[in-house]
Amino acid sequence: MFVDTAKVKLQAGKGGDGAVSFRHEIYIPKGGPDGGDGGRGGSIIFRADKDTNTLLDFRYNPELKAEDGKNGSGTRSAGRSGKDLIVEVPIGTIVKRDGKVIADLVRDKEEAVIAKGGDGGFGNAHFKSSTRQAPIIAEVGEPGEVFEAEIELKLLADVGLVGLPNAGKSTFLSVVSNAKPEIADYPFTTITPNLGVATIDDKDILIADIPGLIEGASEGKGLGHAFLRHVDRTAVLLHLVDVYNEDAGVAYKTIRKELEKYSDLGKRTEIVALTKCEGLDEELIDIQKQSILKVNPEAQIYTISSSAHQGIEELLRALKDNIKPREVVAEEENAIDELPTISLDPDTVKTSWSVEKIEEEDGEKFVVHGEKIEKFARRTDFNNYASVNRLRDIMKKLGIRAELTSRGAQPESIISIAGHDFTLVEDW
Repeated sequence: MFVDTAKVKLQAGKGGDGAVSFRHEIYIPKGGPDGGDGGRGGSIIFRADKDTNTLLDFRYNPELKAEDGKNGSGTRSAGRSGKDLIVEVPIGTIVKRDGKVIADLVRDKEEAVIAKGGDGGFGNAHFKSSTRQAPIIAEVGEPGEVFEAEIELKLLADVGLVGLPNAGKSTFLSVVSNAKPEIADYPFTTITPNLGVATIDDKDILIADIPGLIEGASEGKGLGHAFLRHVDRTAVLLHLVDVYNEDAGVAYKTIRKELEKYSDLGKRTEIVALTKCEGLDEELIDIQKQSILKVNPEAQIYTISSSAHQGIEELLRALKDNIKPREVVAEEENAIDELPTISLDPDTVKTSWSVEKIEEEDGEKFVVHGEKIEKFARRTDFNNYASVNRLRDIMKKLGIRAELTSRGAQPESIISIAGHDFTLVEDW
């Protein structure tokens, strides 16, 4: 069963908690803090695999979870990091989060961290200083990323077959390769993509036969986007037109309009082939050629008969000469901006947070946003008074305290950071 879209819930591992521990050995008074750090949570990593060709596994396993990190312990013993979860996906897999592309895997063995595991918390050995000899502070592990990912598969082929239903695409693929698509004399025989490898002059050409188009496909009609998604990455479009169409130019124009409406497929290198030409009068073939040339004067047109094996080699050579490397096509057509990284540069701290005042029935709440301060909050043990005071100290150093005061925060006001609520106290 071919599956080219899926949704899956991802849960990266939680980081292990840091330990509060003090060294206790005979003859060593005041041994000091020796609590170890927690281990990092496992991440979920997708790896492109040339031997995987469907997203079917995600339908039967819609939730993926990586291993949590282990807690730290005494004698500065750090917890073990959770194992990363490696998930093999087909080449050409795109991963989206909230509709935004976060990974695009176009090469065999290429990897991408899809959900990042949480960092482990620091143990109390990390917080010893000249003024704090016996810290009772330890951080909790940071939660791993949890979200629902949308996964799409765009076939990565050299040649994409386009044309109206029953134009002869499946027959052509079955003749030039070892693929065995379903073939019959009625429209929409092909309802899932088929891949085949044709060889010409010692060069292999990967050809994708995908369900036929109809007028309005670019708006999703018929098999619509389910078809066009897979043509997106092909280096060359082979446009097959049935020579027995009443007007080959009209049939050709119908498909061209849909390609031009969907991304930039209208600009892709295209070769046209009139199919089923065996035994047909040359004059009739020429009339159909001229009809296509009226629509596109620059069209490269070949005449073939798949069943009679006529014109096949010449067509395959033309395709071979127009093919770019698959990776180049994928990068040109689906390049995405580099993912933003979180900067903890002190020079950027002043612009790395914001305060939002919210009026509620039981009073006002001040919500603090910002990558750095939220990370500290996620790693704060809110059941430990000293840990909460440390968070307050960090907020003071970052200038958040002054902003809260200027916005009217009172001692009883609720401060919320990363989903954790605590009050503004007077000894701040």
